[in-house]
Amino acid sequence: MEAAAPPLLECREVRASYGAFQALKGISLAFADRERVGIFGHNGCGKSTLLNCCVGAHRELSGAVSFAGQAVVPGEVHRNVKLGIGYVPQGRNVFKDLSVERNLRIAGLMHENEDVESVYRLFPVLKARRAQPAGTMSGGEQQMIAFGMALMTRPRILLLDEPTTGLSPVLANMVLETVTRISAEIGIGIVLVEQNVSRTLKAIDRAVIMKMGRIISDGPAAELADKKHLWEWF
Repeated sequence: MEAAAPPLLECREVRASYGAFQALKGISLAFADRERVGIFGHNGCGKSTLLNCCVGAHRELSGAVSFAGQAVVPGEVHRNVKLGIGYVPQGRNVFKDLSVERNLRIAGLMHENEDVESVYRLFPVLKARRAQPAGTMSGGEQQMIAFGMALMTRPRILLLDEPTTGLSPVLANMVLETVTRISAEIGIGIVLVEQNVSRTLKAIDRAVIMKMGRIISDGPAAELADKKHLWEWF
């Protein structure tokens, strides 16, 4: 019998705080290579903090986070990203005054990646508007730029923190379809924090539910679709 592959990204008994407030209370969670995982729960349950811990953007933590067998070091985001962790925080984090292409090239600079054409193949609209200031693009298009910037870091897994926030239902669906396409065409894992359960379940394989800094459910996305009683946490 073939042994199971080790997890790509793993959290072991992670506890994270903001001063006296404990946001994560002993989270142990593993993500496999190329797996698509959604993380759900009400506001303040620790979802975004968990993503921040996974990329090293949160300093006040105990426990351990590892990626491909190497430690994810708190406070060293640039070093951790180079391991292969792509991260798109809330708010479409783009340089609004710079052109689309300049945004992409800046993201690839520290990773010695000048291959913007691979991003343009995924997002033809960005190629058509490569000289346009990012801040003049629509919300959905800015989210594509943010995805493209993360992909310029050559990740093996992409962490997305509420990428559909502030978008219309049509644009939100487009963004989630894009997430599915990125995962399939490039062959990378996805960890997606979202509020809209029914819409997001179509884009993921596995669903994790958090409540008050703990995991209360972890299983196939298809099973969550049938457990309406759990939706009260969203």
